[in-house]
Amino acid sequence: MNGIHDMGGMHGFGKIPGIDGPEPFHHDWERRMFALNFAVGGLGLWNIDMSRAEMEATPPEEYLAGDDYFRRFLLRLERLVVKHALVSQEELTAGLEREPARTGLNTLRPQQVETMVRNGSSSMRPSTRQARFQVGDRVRALRINPATHTRLPRYIRGCEGVIKLMQGVHVFPDASALGNQDQQWLYSVLFDGVDVWGKDAAPGLEIVVDAFEPYLEPA
Repeated sequence: MNGIHDMGGMHGFGKIPGIDGPEPFHHDWERRMFALNFAVGGLGLWNIDMSRAEMEATPPEEYLAGDDYFRRFLLRLERLVVKHALVSQEELTAGLEREPARTGLNTLRPQQVETMVRNGSSSMRPSTRQARFQVGDRVRALRINPATHTRLPRYIRGCEGVIKLMQGVHVFPDASALGNQDQQWLYSVLFDGVDVWGKDAAPGLEIVVDAFEPYLEPA
C-alpha cells in the first residue's frame, strides 16, 4: 500500500540516526516488546505479511510520533490482538482480562525461539513454474498504487532496470497478506541511480531491489 512507511527517497526527515554497538536493544522494554511479538505471532493467527500490512496501516501521525521502532511493534500488536479476538479493546484499555482466554491455540516453545530468531522463515517454494524473465533481461517496474500490502518500493515504480539474479519461487507477499498463498518468481533487479533519482544522483550509484514477477514488465 502507499503509506508513510514507504519512506525510501523521501526528503525532509533528517539524518538516519546511527546505532552504537552490536546491542539491538537500547532499553529493557524494547527487548520485551520484541519477545512479545514473537510469542503472540507464534500462535499462528497471522503470517509475516499480514503483520507487515498491519504495521503499514498505522496512521501517519502515530507512525511518526517518535522514532522508536519497537513502539510501532506495540501499536501493530495491539490492533492484531483485538482483530483476532485475543483480547477486547476494553480489556486492552483497562489492562485487565475480563473474558476467558482463548484455548486450543498453538504456543511457541522456549527451545524454538533461538532457531526462529537466528534463521527467520523462508518463503522459497519448489515449483515447475517457468520464469517470465532471465538474467540480463531489461525490465520496467510497474506504476501501481495498491490499497493493500505490496513489497514494491514506491521510488522505483516506472523505472527501468536489468535482471541480475533469479531468486527462485516464493510466497507472494501481496497475496499472502490477504490470506492467499500464491507463489511467484523473485528477481534481483539492478537500477541505475540516475534513472531513479535523476541527474543529481551520485556518479556510479546503483540500486539492487528484489522484485516479484507481477511487479515487472518487459522494458
